[in-house]
Parts: sequence; C-alpha cells; structure tokens
Amino acid sequence: MSERLRTGIDVLDRKLDGGIPSGSIVALVAQPASQAELFLYELTATRGTLYISVDRTGDFVSTSIESAETRTGDPSVRDVGGEAPLDDAAKLISTLPEDSNLILDPVDVLERQEPSRYRNFLNGLQNQISNTGSLAVLHCLDGNTVPPLRDTTEHMADIVFLLDTTVKGDRIENHLAVPKFRGGQAMSDVIKLELSDEVDIDTSRDIA
Repeated sequence: MSERLRTGIDVLDRKLDGGIPSGSIVALVAQPASQAELFLYELTATRGTLYISVDRTGDFVSTSIESAETRTGDPSVRDVGGEAPLDDAAKLISTLPEDSNLILDPVDVLERQEPSRYRNFLNGLQNQISNTGSLAVLHCLDGNTVPPLRDTTEHMADIVFLLDTTVKGDRIENHLAVPKFRGGQAMSDVIKLELSDEVDIDTSRDIA
C-alpha cells in the first residue's frame, strides 16, 4: 500500500484509512461561496507546501492564511496572474521537493486555456507529484460558469472531493462526498462538516 499523507482533517483521515496515498492529485470541487479554503489552509499544517494562487496576489493569500483562526503552516505562496499561467505554474511545480503539498487555487483559469496544452500540463503535474511522493489539491470552483475543461480535471484527478454547501432553515450545512478514489475505495457515506474557524465533523442531529 502507498504511504498515506494526512489531510489535517482528522475525521476525513480516519475515513480514508489514514489519509490520501502519496503521489495523488485531488480535485476539490466546491461552490465559490463555501468555506473550502479552510481545507486548503489546514492542509498547509501537515507538511511543506507550495501554494500557487491563480487569481489572487500572493501577498493577499499569505495574509489570509496568517490571519486564519485555524491550524496552518508556513507555505511558500506564489501567484501566476500573468499572461502565461500554464507555463508559469509548470515552472513552479517543477521545483516541488519530495514529500510536499501542492495547492492550485483555483484551477479555473487554467481550465480555460487551450485543451491540448492543459492536458499536457496535467500530465506533467501527475509525473512531478508521483516522482516526489507528494500530494496535489486542485481547487475547482463550482459556480455559475464552470470551465469547459472541468471534465478533464476530474477525469485526470486520482481523487475527487465534492463539497456541497446549502442553506437549510437558519443553518448552513456542508456535506463532503468522495465519489472517486483511484487505487482505493471511495467513501460510501457523506460526511457532514462544520466549517467555521476550522474543519470538524458536525455531530448535531436534524430536528424534524
């Protein structure tokens, strides 16, 4: 069995038999108005992390991580907001050391590039993550306009996390499903999460 890398979210790591296999690419699909960034921020506490921001400045992301009221690490934050985001991201990824985290936040801008170049980028990403025994998380915004290459991202990813955020009465509910787990067994149940200052399991009971 491949070495398991913790996500830093205890309930999820238990459900996944200790974490995610090293060398995996995870597509985290979530609505723009969700608190999905808490997943990304907590992941930085588990090991050295290269955090590539594709739409916000690196300084903005660094400040956001530092001010987060949750467990975080000290990631290397870079942004690729120029005219060649695929090339810039690929150069940064090529320097990823062994046993690291890579976060692409969000991947949407890259999914709007030329299809063959994007597929080549994902193939290069897979090779680097596999060769270094690292973990990559691609933050995929599931908003009003989903990029045309989202199917490619989810197909190429080893694991897909679906975070669904809904308003139920006077409560906001977050449910996490893992429908795809290449090389392992996908979770058969959905986890109800509490997303506030940190990610935790929601143990409240629904009242009919």
